[in-house]
Amino acid sequence: MKQNKKRLKNRNEDVALMEPMVLSQSSKYRSELMDMALELASKSSGFRHSLAPVICQALTKLVRTMNCYYSNLIEDHNTHPIDIDRAIEGDYSEEPKKRDFQLEANAHVICQQWIDDGGLKDNLYTLDGLLEVHSRFCDNLPDNLLVVEDPEGKENIRVIPGELRQRDVLVGRHLAISPAALPCFLERFEAVYSKLGKSESILSAAAAHHRLLWIHPFMDGNGRVARLLSHAALLEVLDTGGVWSVARGLARNVEKYKTLLQQCDLPRRNDSDGRGTMSEEALVEFTRFFLEVCLDQVTFME
Repeated sequence: MKQNKKRLKNRNEDVALMEPMVLSQSSKYRSELMDMALELASKSSGFRHSLAPVICQALTKLVRTMNCYYSNLIEDHNTHPIDIDRAIEGDYSEEPKKRDFQLEANAHVICQQWIDDGGLKDNLYTLDGLLEVHSRFCDNLPDNLLVVEDPEGKENIRVIPGELRQRDVLVGRHLAISPAALPCFLERFEAVYSKLGKSESILSAAAAHHRLLWIHPFMDGNGRVARLLSHAALLEVLDTGGVWSVARGLARNVEKYKTLLQQCDLPRRNDSDGRGTMSEEALVEFTRFFLEVCLDQVTFME
């Protein structure tokens, strides 16, 4: 990255562009959302510890497949759970596109198993952790899914596993930060989200999810990496045992999920909308939605 810095585009963005990173102490919504975070901690712990170890182990394996199915569904890659199970067993379709999606699904399951086994412990939200998750997921993808098309259609761009992007990207209406600024923004991301206490980490899981997607560190795979990291964050801070999946809830409310993410990109609306560059009220709405989804999924698995 240092060698390439001169040729990378740089718009001299300030890391303050992604503030607020967490809900302010003065937010009138903070008490309500903290109550939801504490309810989630209690409900998740109660469910996990109500299960016999052998049931918990079997359920964790099932949820990996479920998490994979729904996370890929958000990306419009519909791979039936039966085909995911076949891929895990090495039984792939002869149809090229279906086979590619099976390989993609297996890559997701392998990466999540590494997370469930403690692979990200003490490395969550760090730059090294982000690069490792992206690398482990992409390393097992077929070549066809490691190529993205230039927005102007001039060329195909190769996705390098575990490498930060070196081009500008437009995500919907959002022009992601310039490639040269990625290290500074990711350093700020790590400094904030890797040092929060337990209750604050639960409350801020949604904010970290959005801010990572807003930074958009990779040419492709950002959505899956963000959802895998959210799974890892909840696994660590709630000790979920991997027996429920936030991805399922997000996929079942996919339009609202994507709409609220886009609204979080918007600038501060007025003087009562926090003190950061981006809208705190939009972040509140996404946080409430994220916590509601998590609570719903624990109930569903119960």
